[in-house]
Amino acid sequence: MNKTITLGNDITVNRLGFGAMRVTGDGVWGDPKDHDEAIRLLKHVRALGVDFIDTADSYGPFVSEDLIREALHPYENVTIATKGGQTRPAPGRWVPLGAPHYLRQCVQMSLRRLAVEQIDLWQLHRIDPETDRNAQFAVIAEMQQEGWIRHVGLSEVSVEEIKAAREHFEVVSVQNLYNLVHRKSEDVLDYCEKEGIAFIPWYPLAAGKLAEEESILTDVARRMGAKPSQIALAWVLQRSEVMLPIPGTSRVEHLEENVAAGDITLSDADFEELDAVGRAEWARQSQ
Repeated sequence: MNKTITLGNDITVNRLGFGAMRVTGDGVWGDPKDHDEAIRLLKHVRALGVDFIDTADSYGPFVSEDLIREALHPYENVTIATKGGQTRPAPGRWVPLGAPHYLRQCVQMSLRRLAVEQIDLWQLHRIDPETDRNAQFAVIAEMQQEGWIRHVGLSEVSVEEIKAAREHFEVVSVQNLYNLVHRKSEDVLDYCEKEGIAFIPWYPLAAGKLAEEESILTDVARRMGAKPSQIALAWVLQRSEVMLPIPGTSRVEHLEENVAAGDITLSDADFEELDAVGRAEWARQSQ
């Protein structure tokens, strides 16, 4: 299993990243309860060899980007990916806004907060259904041509939407909800694998009831001396070579557990049985 993945032919990162949503306050709103601990966590991310950090201007909002700059700037041998296109009217609330002038503002402000001249990977957080999507894609292409954005990614999209975006710019990553028991994006993952697009699954540790009761997941975890969440993450990594999971946490101990999962290799039999049970659980949930 490859340990690295290349974005856009020129950025190679380890195939286990870090999602920086949870370094903010409750509801992904405001400052963290312990500012110094958040800084320590982000520094420890790099100390563990994680070199791909995913954030968004809406995390806080703005707090996550500010903390990343404070903890890690100047960024040496690390790729900071961010997202834009969602507004935050209140804790726990997210509203897409894809007006071209707003997307330009998102990128300009992320450049300022992260203290960079170009964003290595900027991702459209959501396609705004109230704004013509081609207008959204067109302004992103313009910003890339102007040098503000190096590479472009999308989040929570279908195969058809990826194809439409690729008429405007190269899509190097897709960030959709995906884990052992949530398989709605199987077709998107298959498409990304075929096209060499990085697939960034968010919420990759989830295992639903499989982690709460006797199952193949808990059995494999016991046999391998690991936690069910680590086995679920190991499964995600083995599912495809284009997978780039970004488990997030606000605790150093949990961070270390997640990174250690990258060294777990499942047998073919365990992988296939976990796959079958996960698909069955997804089918049950979808009824």
